[in-house]
Amino acid sequence: MTKSIDYEITPEAVKELAGHGEVILLDVREPWERETARIEPSIHIPMGDIPARVQDIDPDDHIIVYCHHGVRSMNVTAWLRQQGFDKAQSMTGGIDRWSRFIDPKVPLY
Repeated sequence: MTKSIDYEITPEAVKELAGHGEVILLDVREPWERETARIEPSIHIPMGDIPARVQDIDPDDHIIVYCHHGVRSMNVTAWLRQQGFDKAQSMTGGIDRWSRFIDPKVPLY
């Protein structure tokens, strides 16, 4: 039996997992937001495009979804979970919290 994982994950935990290459970051913000600030490496699929592009994401990967503050990413995470993406998680606080606590070089907006 596989242990289920929480719907949310902190930026601190994301940084640790990303350092080991264990996660795929999925940016669901709008293109103008991504031009302003981004976490790399990451995949960019705006929230509204997720249903049409879900085949671009591997359901076996540990997907960390992020947006600006964590609301859109939680909605996308819930939808992905309903589609069988059991390892999808939303990054708590979004890129804003990432900028404030993990990487201050990522601009706030």
